[in-house]
Amino acid sequence: MHPLIKNAAVVFLAAAAFCCPPSASAAGEDAVPQKHKTLWEQIYEGGWVMAPIGLCSVLTVYLCSDGWMRTSRKRTAPPAFESEAKRLFREGDYMGVYAFCKANPSPLTNTLRAATGMLGEGKNGVEEAIAAAMHQESSKLNTYISYLSVIGVCTPMIGLLGTVTGMIKAFANLGTSGIGDPAGLSSAIGEVLVATASGLFIAIPAFGMFYMLRSRSNSAMHHIQDLMQELFRKMPYEHMAGLHISGEELFAALPNWVSIESEAQDPSDLTLA
Repeated sequence: MHPLIKNAAVVFLAAAAFCCPPSASAAGEDAVPQKHKTLWEQIYEGGWVMAPIGLCSVLTVYLCSDGWMRTSRKRTAPPAFESEAKRLFREGDYMGVYAFCKANPSPLTNTLRAATGMLGEGKNGVEEAIAAAMHQESSKLNTYISYLSVIGVCTPMIGLLGTVTGMIKAFANLGTSGIGDPAGLSSAIGEVLVATASGLFIAIPAFGMFYMLRSRSNSAMHHIQDLMQELFRKMPYEHMAGLHISGEELFAALPNWVSIESEAQDPSDLTLA
C-alpha cells in the first residue's frame, strides 16, 4: 500500500475514534431517556402557594374581561343614548331628558339625569351636579379595576412566601440527610423557583391591564365631560329658575319658626324650641 494512503487511513480512523469513542456509544445505549415534566407536575411541584396564585389568576382573567367591557364606549356612552339626548335637548324637552335618563341607566345618562335635575338651581348648581355625578361614575368604573393592582402586588408576595418555605424545606432536608439525597433537595429548590415564577407570571399582566383599563376609564369620562359641555352650552337658565324637574321629594322645608312668625302678631311672643 502506498505510504500516503496508509497515513491517511490512520488519521481517519483516529479522528473517528476521537469523535465517537466506544465508551460513549455504549453509555448512550444504556442511558435512560430523560423524562419531561408536564405542566400539572410543575404546578404541583410549586407547593401549597399555587392554590392562592391560581385563584389570583382566575380573578385576573375575570377582572380584565369585565373591566374591558365596562370601559367600552358602548357601555359608558352608548351612541343611541347620545343621539336621543341631543334630540330632546334640541326640542327643549328637559322633562323627557330626565325620564329617558332614568329609564336607561349608564354613566352618561346618570350624569345627564343629575344635571337636568338641577336646572332650576342655575348654572352653578348644574356644574356642581355634573362634577359630583362624574366623580361617582368614575369611582364605580375604577372600583373593580383597582383590584388588578392589588393582585399585581399580592401575587409576587405569595410567590416570595413559597420561596421562603421552599428554602426552609431545602435546608432542613440538607441538614438531615446531607448531600446524599439530591432528589429531595432538587424538589425543594423546584418549589422555590416555580412559586416565584408563577407569582411574577400573574403580576406582570395584572399590572399591565390595570394601567390600560384605567386609561380607558379616564378616556370614557373625558368623553362624557365633553358631551356635557356641548349639551349645556348656552342653556337658558333664566327661564328655568326654581324649576323642579326630577319630581322627587324635597326634604328641605322652611324653618318651623318662620310659620310661627307669620301667625304671631307680636314678635316678642316668639319663642324658639
